[in-house]
Amino acid sequence: MNTGKSLTYSRLVSHNSYHSVLEEGRTLAIHEAELMTNVLVVFKKNFEQVHDESLRKITDILHDISERFDVKFDLTAREKVRRADFIGRDLVIVLGGDGTLTSISHNIDADTPVIGVNSHPIEQDPAGSFGFYMDSNVDTFAEDIVTALNGNSIINEVPRLQAIIDTTSGNRFTTDPAMNDLLIANTHQYAPSKYHLRRGGKKCRQQSSGIVFSTWLGQGAWLNHILEKSTMQKMRKKVDTSEIGDHYFVVSREIPHQQREDEEWSWFDWTNEDTVITSDMHRGYVVPDGWDEVHFNRGASITVNLEAPKLCLLTFRKSINEKLADLIAQELV
Repeated sequence: MNTGKSLTYSRLVSHNSYHSVLEEGRTLAIHEAELMTNVLVVFKKNFEQVHDESLRKITDILHDISERFDVKFDLTAREKVRRADFIGRDLVIVLGGDGTLTSISHNIDADTPVIGVNSHPIEQDPAGSFGFYMDSNVDTFAEDIVTALNGNSIINEVPRLQAIIDTTSGNRFTTDPAMNDLLIANTHQYAPSKYHLRRGGKKCRQQSSGIVFSTWLGQGAWLNHILEKSTMQKMRKKVDTSEIGDHYFVVSREIPHQQREDEEWSWFDWTNEDTVITSDMHRGYVVPDGWDEVHFNRGASITVNLEAPKLCLLTFRKSINEKLADLIAQELV
């Protein structure tokens, strides 16, 4: 029976289970060329010449690779890709920027390694993409893909957020996973978000402009623009490095100053406990990574945690956590 899991990653999972946990930044010579045969390339298509030129170069490199290795690849535009396209793949290559990766990462489960290739690096053009998750680019891809096929890439298990919605009619469904952040708010931006909030043994009633949840790696995205740098730096001092794989940030936007002082946990927190919200809004929504909106009504219960399947992201020069640490040290986030 075909479970949809690639042989490559099934062996990787078995190896990791034996070692109990995958050590961050560790390389494993398990992505062998003869196993990594089925590759999907998802690319950004917006009719800008720079992206078209990057796609042409990446395609030429892959044609060359397919002659040297036992590799088969398919090309699909982001706008046309479907969940079924990812099933059974040994590797997914995403060509674009961080937004391209986060927008399609919801379709990628923990069994599929991913390479991010920046099609328009900001180093080459101020109007380009920073590409935090995109460790490869057109200039390095020929070397990077061989590194991955030979099993020498750095494996990063990227935590992802999820929201579980329990409706008043008894239905339950889970949102797509979020690499960076997840928003819960009133569907009308001009109306306040009203809800009852619980985390651990604490609870309160709150009115805000919405709640933003962020992974550790997502702090360079939306979270970076919500809080003052001094507030973020103060919170980081409380963070133990052993927590970054199972804790997340949560910020209630624009709540009264008195509540920030009296119930600080309800304003800004770093936690590994579930956050449970009971909606007091006529209509609200959950938005993972600024992508799809999942709507709910008054009385619905939304549970947010970091228990979504992790994303297996391959990097080549340093781990993704090391990359973020460098940005923090430079005070760029």
